[in-house]
Amino acid sequence: MDMLRAFIDSQDFLLLWFALMIPSLIWVIYDLRGRNAHLMSLMKVVWALTVLYSGPIGLLIYRWSGRKEIATDSLPRRAFRSVAHCYSGCGLGEITGVILTAGLLSLGNLWVSVVTFLLAYVFGYALTVGPLMQDGVPLRKALWEAFLAETPSITVMEVTAIGVSLWLAGSAHMGDIRFWSALIVSLSCGLVAAYPVNLLLIHFGVKEGMMDPRMTDHGGHDHNDHHEHAHQA
Repeated sequence: MDMLRAFIDSQDFLLLWFALMIPSLIWVIYDLRGRNAHLMSLMKVVWALTVLYSGPIGLLIYRWSGRKEIATDSLPRRAFRSVAHCYSGCGLGEITGVILTAGLLSLGNLWVSVVTFLLAYVFGYALTVGPLMQDGVPLRKALWEAFLAETPSITVMEVTAIGVSLWLAGSAHMGDIRFWSALIVSLSCGLVAAYPVNLLLIHFGVKEGMMDPRMTDHGGHDHNDHHEHAHQA
């Protein structure tokens, strides 16, 4: 564990991270503008943010589950699309919260945890409620559907991510390498932790995940299939 802390404290960690993340992000943007330009704009943003946060991990998830080139769709692939959707919004909230509370205001761990969790929840929640309302779902129903579908995933993701960030960063500030390294590591830890939650939510019918990317170039709508399921019920 001491070796891990020493590694993330070093400039080499950040250099390696950017050396892996930037080409991954360029590749995904190029692919989304070319071979997978048919995807709806929301999912393009989701995949770009996922790779921005998690570099090659996000790239592997996109290649395996988010492109029309996938051979078949499956529960594990739907779960990856679902967790990426959640992750894109929560990541924005977490980054904002950690920078604001720990970096700029130097607040204690309790305030860092509470504010970061709330911002992550608001961002992740909004990313689900917004598309539902655009599809004509009334606000109250959209809020309830989003609450049921996203709360377990967001909770596990953020408890893990915030915990890892605080554990690794310690008393580091924005000028310290460890502050940014801990944030990078914590984001991916949250993604990994929330994946089985999304797998179970889809398995038990609480949510369906995002649409099969092979179908969106045939006039389909790329939104949360939990909404579709609710209308069919």
